[in-house]
Amino acid sequence: MDLPPRIADTEALEELMSRPSPELSAALARAPGDLMVLGVGGKMGPTLARMAKRADPGRRVIGVARFSEPGLQQRLESWGVECIAADLLSREALARLPDAANVVFMAGRKFGSSGSEWLTWAMNAHVPALVAERFAHSRIVAFSTACVYPFVATAGEGAREDVPPTAPSGEYANSCVARERLFQHFSHEQQTPGRLLRLSYAIDMRYGVLHDVAQKVLRREPIDLAMGHANIIWQGEANDWALRTLGHCTTPTTPLNLSGPKVGIRAVAQALGERLGVAPVLTGKEAPTAWLVDCSEAFRLFGRPQVRLEQMLDWTADWVQRGGASLGKPTHYEARDGKY
Repeated sequence: MDLPPRIADTEALEELMSRPSPELSAALARAPGDLMVLGVGGKMGPTLARMAKRADPGRRVIGVARFSEPGLQQRLESWGVECIAADLLSREALARLPDAANVVFMAGRKFGSSGSEWLTWAMNAHVPALVAERFAHSRIVAFSTACVYPFVATAGEGAREDVPPTAPSGEYANSCVARERLFQHFSHEQQTPGRLLRLSYAIDMRYGVLHDVAQKVLRREPIDLAMGHANIIWQGEANDWALRTLGHCTTPTTPLNLSGPKVGIRAVAQALGERLGVAPVLTGKEAPTAWLVDCSEAFRLFGRPQVRLEQMLDWTADWVQRGGASLGKPTHYEARDGKY
């Protein structure tokens, strides 16, 4: 993979994160038909939809969202992605959507869950049921989260897919278990092929674990080490692997952990501090457990991540030091109580 030494700006970032691998075109050939991205307006959706179009320019790629972000619909359309504005909570709006042989489900709600738990459950459990009913005859690759797992020992490799999804705490994590169970129910009932992607922390220069830590280092803010480890993956590879999963659907649907090797927050903070010329302010002590996933199955299917931690650290330090754009959406990776 030909990687630049630095990422100049947002335009260059989005181009890089939407570059398809040679393997993606072959994988999509095993999943013919139109491709629809539900919840395309989120953090990953635009570059994933753009990547799909770049990988197979002749394929119809449809992005569905409310499109509340100014300019997003126009940007997607300039990349060849057909856009449909719709409220996924509306059964009637879903009924009006065109059929699609392939559906990537990216809708969901995490931040702001505390105080509006009813909306979190509606988005993370009710919407999946509506979508599974509407697209019973499609392949459905649905994004989930590592938060469905219990905490596991940081000394190990992380939770494998056969660990029962018993979220440790919090309305958000438990609503995500419900999301998976609803997709599983309808997959069993309707024989809908699919996969449940238990993603852990995709890295974009504008947000993510490395962005959060780098911002705190630069501002000399304390970095809590209690949640001392996390899995991370470059967002471009997460996009690529998610789309390639369409060629690896199962009936009924099954989970797949999607991330890279675990990293230590202390080591990450120190490495970013060296690059930024600022000593990180570290507080607390690493707990013996964390939300960690074993991605051996994903590595078997797709190979190990090509974008290494050192490269992401270099890019992140350069980006934040230059005052690069931020989405202003902290991951709250350090939260151990499940409250967001």
